[in-house]
Formats: sequence, C-alpha cells, structure tokens
Amino acid sequence: MKRINFLIKLWKEGKIEAVEPSDEIKNAYIQRSDESLSSAKALFKIGNLKDAVALAYYSMYHRLLAALFRIGIKCENHAASIILLKEVFGADNSMISKAKSERVDKQYYVDFSVNLKEAEESIRIAEEFIAEMDDIIAALTEDRVKECHGKAVSLFSE
Repeated sequence: MKRINFLIKLWKEGKIEAVEPSDEIKNAYIQRSDESLSSAKALFKIGNLKDAVALAYYSMYHRLLAALFRIGIKCENHAASIILLKEVFGADNSMISKAKSERVDKQYYVDFSVNLKEAEESIRIAEEFIAEMDDIIAALTEDRVKECHGKAVSLFSE
C-alpha cells in the first residue's frame, strides 16, 4: 500500500500522467536505451567503470520508459517507473531496482569503487533486462495497451 500511496502522490503532483500512447516516443526511448548501452560498453572498454555502470542502468530505465509511453503513461520518477513495471506489466523489477541502487552508489558517492567484474555484470544484466522489456513491448497489442493503461490509471485513482 505504501508504494501505491507513493504513486498517488506523484499523480497528484503531475509527475505521473496519463497521455496518448505513443509509438514515436516509445521508439525515441528505445533509441536512447540502445545509445546508453553502447556508451556503457565503450566506457567499459576504456576503463571508465563507474560511468559504464551508470549508463547500463540508464539503458534499462529508458527501455522501461519506452514501455510506459507505449501504454500512455508518462512517469518522471525512477522509483515510480520501477514500481509500475511490477504493478502494471506484472514483471519482476528486481534487476532494474538493483541496477538503480548500484548507479546511485557509484555515481554519487566517492567511497564506492567498481571492479571489472561488477561493471561487466552490470552490462550483462542491462542486456538481459532490455531483452525482457523488448518481449513485453512486442506483446503490447492494442487490447493489451488499453488493459495496461487502465490498470495503471486505476492505481493512481484509488
């Protein structure tokens, strides 16, 4: 219930909105996701591991936003988007939750370090998550879009 109250609060603040489902915006976020993953891999290769971890997370987050825009939900909050993944799509959100936590630790705190194995694992998890999100997006028929949109809006209006 705490998570739902959080979503309702964001809805009232205008940080989550019902919008027209958009393939155009969905595709733009898929492109951003692909670019972030490509950049994460490039940064990994040159040894910039903290930023590689951060961009691996962003590749996941942008793919999630693509799915949300496909069903007509605009969400400006990372934690709320991750909650919606579970509540609306019924998907496991543990991979992206962990990646978000890792990103915050590595990006904002100087006392955290990243080794090659951890950075490589972040990229592997991002690739796995993206593949799962692509399956979710591919399964979004018009009927499923309406169902998911209605499910999301019902969470906010409780």
